[in-house]
Amino acid sequence: MHNHLHARRDFLKMITALGAAGFPLVAARANAAAAYDPTAKFEIAVSEVEFRRNKAGRMLMARIYRPTGPGPFPTVLDLHGGAWNAKNRTAEEPMDRALAASGVLVVAIDLTLAPEAPYPACVQDANYGVRWLKSKARSWNGDPSKIGVYGSSSGGHVAELIAMRPRDPRYNAIPLPEAPTLDATVAYVAMRSPISDPFARFKNAEKLKRDAMVKNHTTFFVPWETIHESNPQEILERKEPVTLVPFLVMQGALDDNVLPAVQEKFAQTYKAAGGDIQFHVFEDSEHEWVAKPGPQTDKAREMVKAFIARNVSKS
Repeated sequence: MHNHLHARRDFLKMITALGAAGFPLVAARANAAAAYDPTAKFEIAVSEVEFRRNKAGRMLMARIYRPTGPGPFPTVLDLHGGAWNAKNRTAEEPMDRALAASGVLVVAIDLTLAPEAPYPACVQDANYGVRWLKSKARSWNGDPSKIGVYGSSSGGHVAELIAMRPRDPRYNAIPLPEAPTLDATVAYVAMRSPISDPFARFKNAEKLKRDAMVKNHTTFFVPWETIHESNPQEILERKEPVTLVPFLVMQGALDDNVLPAVQEKFAQTYKAAGGDIQFHVFEDSEHEWVAKPGPQTDKAREMVKAFIARNVSKS
């Protein structure tokens, strides 16, 4: 809280100076909405709300990690991994808590799992989640003007799709009656081990004879051709019209699930297409290294915070 109090004191001094100089305070408040100090420390409150009921009848939930303070706080939607077939909103809790404790409103949502419905069901959940969070953020002291996304593994694949195709009618299929004019555009996406090339991952699973991983792909990509249609790497190679927002890709050097070379190729392709992308390889790290305490996990958390700070400060 010490850093937060200093930041607030400096902010109040700035407001006073601007007022004395004749600048309208409305403009100052607008800029304050994007203020974020990644070194700040906040207590957080964790709660849960119903997100939406999917077609399988399961109530998807949202877990809210809310810094205690007036805000408005930068706001991030967390999309969990699990190879499209498993896990839920709690999967990235250590990262979510770390971000929230620095002054970020983090909302982690459940996604429809492949056995409940194949692609694009979970992408539809995520697209709806962006719009839903834009409509709800202020009630949790969040700033809805620049929604960011944090995606892990298969959640990173989903994050890339909603960022690159925010207005795709297939992904916009779930209406939000209380805010029908909101769109699903996002300001930035941070990812850990995203599946940026699902077909390359499938071929790698076949090569390593990982039958369960192979099945995760065949359960999710139905019909099978959708593994190419929804492949971020191939979307860029086909030169489809896409929205390019800043990406942060964090990749483990020892990952034999999503291969570093495949990830590097995606980063190069995204950059060649005109996208702003930061690609970082973490030594001695496997696919899910951020779930374990350690220096590389600490480094990843600080990297995500810095990435958020850079993007919320943009005019």
